[in-house]
Amino acid sequence: MGQRRRARELALQLLYELDVRGETDPGPTADEFWQRHVVPEDVRTFADALARGTAAHRPKIDELICRFAEHWDFDRIGVVDRNILRAGIFELLWGQGTPPKVVINEALEMARKFSTEESTRFINGLLDRVRREFLP
Repeated sequence: MGQRRRARELALQLLYELDVRGETDPGPTADEFWQRHVVPEDVRTFADALARGTAAHRPKIDELICRFAEHWDFDRIGVVDRNILRAGIFELLWGQGTPPKVVINEALEMARKFSTEESTRFINGLLDRVRREFLP
């Protein structure tokens, strides 16, 4: 597994933990998380930036998910899927220049690993709509 994919998976795990705890500020939870997950510094740096950036933009990201998830109540979206979408939207709109196709593909790989095939289609459709709406 590549370093970036590993970092994205760790960011997803941290975002999941924050969501389940009902927390929006990664602060102390992130500190505890990194004590439990000892990884190379470059993996941690990318994962932490992704998780913290996603958390910082969460209100806008959640608004976009609600806007593009037609016929879906936000609270009915699974916690894993919701956080894959959050991280994917953050990386598409505020990320460090990763090509959109790569961002979407990485989100789909995480959905295949941690969720369901139906979720994969849902995530793909929603991220693609965000991409078409906001990116050239």
